[in-house]
Amino acid sequence: MSFGDPNPNPNNPYGQQPNQPPQGQPGYGYPQQAPQGVPPQGQPGYGYPQQPGQPGQPGYDYPPQQPGGTLQANNGYINVAGLGTVELATMGRRLGARALDGVAYGILYVIFSAIGVASLVGASKSIDDCSSTEYGTAAYTQCMNDATDASVGILAGFFGFIAVFALIALLYEWLMVSIWGATLGKMVLNVKVVKESTGRAPGLGAGFIRWIIPMVGSLFCGLGTLLVYLSPFFDNSGKLQGWHDRAGSTIVIKTK
Repeated sequence: MSFGDPNPNPNNPYGQQPNQPPQGQPGYGYPQQAPQGVPPQGQPGYGYPQQPGQPGQPGYDYPPQQPGGTLQANNGYINVAGLGTVELATMGRRLGARALDGVAYGILYVIFSAIGVASLVGASKSIDDCSSTEYGTAAYTQCMNDATDASVGILAGFFGFIAVFALIALLYEWLMVSIWGATLGKMVLNVKVVKESTGRAPGLGAGFIRWIIPMVGSLFCGLGTLLVYLSPFFDNSGKLQGWHDRAGSTIVIKTK
C-alpha cells in the first residue's frame, strides 16, 4: 500500500469503511428509524394516534362527531340523532298549528253541545208539573219522585257530556302526539314533535307529560295554559322548547 492511498482496503472498490452507510441519505439495507409512535409530520398518521397539539390533519381513526341536540350556529337548525340536521319549527308555525287544533276542538264542542242541549231539553219536558196535584196524596208523591229522577238524569247527562269531551281532547292530543308526533293541525303545517335524544315520536309516557302540563295550567282560568304555550319564547337555549317540551324531553321540528 502506497502513502496517500485513500482506500486502505483494496477489496472495497468504493473507498468507504465497511458497515457505514453514505452520509446524508438512507443507506441500502439500513432503514431509517423514526421515533416510536410519531407519524410523519404534515400528514395524518395511519395507525398512529394523534397527540394533542401535533401539527397536521387529524388521523382517520378519529372522525369528528356532533352529539344529538346540537344547534347549528343558532340558525334554526339542529342535529338530532336518527334524523341528522333538521329545521326547528318557528313559533308562528307552532301557534298556527295550535289554532287549527282549536278549530277542530271547537267543531267537536259544537256537535256535542248540540246533542247535550237537545237531550237536556227533552229530559226537562218529561218532568211533570206537580203543582196541580193535591199535596200529600200518593199521586203527588209519585210525581215528585219522577221529577227527582229526571233531574238526576239531567245532571248525570251534563257531567257525562263534560267527561266525554275531556276524553276526546285527551285522546286527540295525547295519543296522536305520542304515536305519530303530530295532531291534525301540526300535520297540516308540517310540524312534528320528536324526542330530542332519538328523533322519534315521544311515546305514551313523554306524550302524556307534555299534554298534562298545559291541562294543569287550565285550572288557573286558562292563564297557565297560555303561559305554557308561549314559554318557548323565553327559552334561551335556542331550541324553542316550552316548559312542556322540557318536561317531556321533546323538540318541535319542521318536516318539509
